[in-house]
Amino acid sequence: MRNQIFVVLDKGVELHFPVDDASAMSNEAARVWLDAQFTALDCEPLRASGKVLTADKVLVVTQAAGQALFADEKWAADYVRAVHAALAKPMIRVDVPAMAVTY
Repeated sequence: MRNQIFVVLDKGVELHFPVDDASAMSNEAARVWLDAQFTALDCEPLRASGKVLTADKVLVVTQAAGQALFADEKWAADYVRAVHAALAKPMIRVDVPAMAVTY
């Protein structure tokens, strides 16, 4: 089975990224990268409790990044590596309009 990440952004924009296992990121490195992006993009927790689950972090970072950051090949490659490592699933769909991450 091929590992893949699908990203659905606003206005019907859908992106597809195959995951290259050769450039895998460790789970810890993925969490550090997502934390840094969460902070850099000035993201807010989705839950009123302030608790931020990994899937929630992926969702809000994706939302904040928008098409502009996904157009940056290096950022998009780092995103794919981090999301794949952090969620550890072969097929991941991040749907911003639906505010959902599915596997």
